[in-house]
Amino acid sequence: MTTASDTLFVLLGAIMVLAMHAGFAFLEVGTVRKKNQVNALVKIIADFAVSTIAYFFIGYSVAYGASFFSGAEVLSAKSGYELVKFFFLLTFAAAIPAIISGGIAERARFNPQLAATFALVALIYPFYEGIVWNGNYGIQGWIEQSFGYPFHDFAGSVVVHAMGGWIALVAVILLGHRYGRYGKNGEVFAHPPSSIPFLALGAWILTVGWFGFNVMSAQSLEGISGLVAVNSLMAMVGGTLAALFMGRYDPGFVHNGPLAGLVAVCAGSDLMHPLGALLTGVIAGGLFVWAFTQTQNRWRIDDVLGVWPLHGLCGAWGGIAAGIFGLQQFGGMGGVSPLAQISGTVLGIVVAMVGGLLVYGVLQRLVGLRMTQEEEYNGADLTIHKVAAEPSYDGN
Repeated sequence: MTTASDTLFVLLGAIMVLAMHAGFAFLEVGTVRKKNQVNALVKIIADFAVSTIAYFFIGYSVAYGASFFSGAEVLSAKSGYELVKFFFLLTFAAAIPAIISGGIAERARFNPQLAATFALVALIYPFYEGIVWNGNYGIQGWIEQSFGYPFHDFAGSVVVHAMGGWIALVAVILLGHRYGRYGKNGEVFAHPPSSIPFLALGAWILTVGWFGFNVMSAQSLEGISGLVAVNSLMAMVGGTLAALFMGRYDPGFVHNGPLAGLVAVCAGSDLMHPLGALLTGVIAGGLFVWAFTQTQNRWRIDDVLGVWPLHGLCGAWGGIAAGIFGLQQFGGMGGVSPLAQISGTVLGIVVAMVGGLLVYGVLQRLVGLRMTQEEEYNGADLTIHKVAAEPSYDGN
């Protein structure tokens, strides 16, 4: 019964995180211009399919040294727990291309991005995932020996979100900004969201699914903790309020605020006091608004959905925050070291940027990453999928 209950528990978590990919899709649909909405929807589901193949045949083995090349009778042993664990961790892995998708929206070619998805989920992401969550290569042991504790990332602030955000930054810079986004004399021309309701829907789906992402990272009923749930709630609220006021009630900031808080609390959600989680979320929400404004307007980095500020920076902050608010003197459970958290976070950023440069740099040289100016002007929907989000009819 225990094994069967754990299997059901992890399966439900996998389903909740799978549902978050609908959130990724609609967040992008609402943020991009109308001529790129179909492309956003197709990218997310196609990326998930490619991620599944890459992780099943290669990535899961890279991270955990396990494979599925056995008979079904062997695979179904212990209620198939290892299979649903793979499913659960796959949904995390598939978040990497879903995150990147929002940054490179409106000008990336479709097939090269699918190729990048395969390489990232098969090799780059599981390389770092295995270091943190499976102790590969002895790096966690070295961090523990050096700083007293290993790097702690309970639900993936760094392993998933910072990894995806920093890879996206590399891809965005290699692609360059959208045509017409910036003028020669420093002007910034806005490309407003096509649908605030779709943007909000995406944010809400992600927010609800996140409680499966965080709470069910325990991966067993015995390990489940109400502390993780309440800390996730408090960080979500803190991020929302910070983005609301710092973003001057802008709906784009308001609906990304809870996501910023949830990104940041993942790492230490099992350790922090709820007040520490609230502060983590507040700082993350403010960091997102500031960094998004800087990247778009001052640094002229055309990260369409702001995935580097949201996932990259807030994820890195979450890794460090676990080493601050997880300390007993700040009301936490203890068992963490600030220096260990900084070390693991920096390692994640390095792996992400080097891996992203390798994957996207090679693809750019071999096949090119970007649509032509005419294709971008016509929009990815008509250029790639030959249909608009809302086709016009002549009445026949």
